[in-house]
Amino acid sequence: MPEGDTIHNAANRLRPVLAGVVPDAIETPQRRHALDRWPARLAGRAVAAVDAHGKHLFLRFDGDLVIHSHLGMSGSWLVAGTRSRPARSPRAWLVLRSGGREVIQLGGPTLELMTALRARTDPRLAQLGPDILGEQFDPVSAIARLRAGDARRAVGDALLDQRALAGIGNIWKSESCFAARVDPWRPVGDVSDSELRELLEFARDRMAQSARDGFTARPRAVYGRVHQPCSRCGAPIGSRGQGDQNRVTYWCSGCQS
Repeated sequence: MPEGDTIHNAANRLRPVLAGVVPDAIETPQRRHALDRWPARLAGRAVAAVDAHGKHLFLRFDGDLVIHSHLGMSGSWLVAGTRSRPARSPRAWLVLRSGGREVIQLGGPTLELMTALRARTDPRLAQLGPDILGEQFDPVSAIARLRAGDARRAVGDALLDQRALAGIGNIWKSESCFAARVDPWRPVGDVSDSELRELLEFARDRMAQSARDGFTARPRAVYGRVHQPCSRCGAPIGSRGQGDQNRVTYWCSGCQS
């Protein structure tokens, strides 16, 4: 599933194309959106802002209408020139043309047009925790939110709770725990504030770099390296499903034990 850095990177790519302009054309190729009349409802409206919060992306139009996207496991946002654009994918759900370029959303479980009021009050969005990449992010507050849940919950699982902290997924929980030498299976109540702060500061710093520069900036110390030797101590990297959703966690069996 795309994590917060991926979504912020997408917002950074879409913003220069869409922000402040009225799209030349809007298409909704999928039948699921045909009856919603998005092209008619958005006609003549400028895109006031393109922003992200955690794993959610928002295109905010004049007149208090908002396109909300969550990419799930397989969705993506593309920007292409209309002259060199790829053949239209059957997975295209939304196409916005502006100034000789196209913004295309492919797949994903959530693509919806809503009012600005609903975007503020919908429980799926209103209950999100602070965005780890947000300008107002406060590690002290984030630590308090992580501790507000069950103290016996494994810290690796707690980091995925978007109600406590928005944006971290499997890659960043694994890499951040490794960077802070924290066993992702330790209960949150047994992890010190200084360890949590180091973990969160690593995640925020490196996720911001990835949001700016793309996937090449992501660390790969443990994620996807099961059974390979740890670059720090040489012990083998472990891997196991964690939490109610059995999301895969990677960690070093030596220096994180």
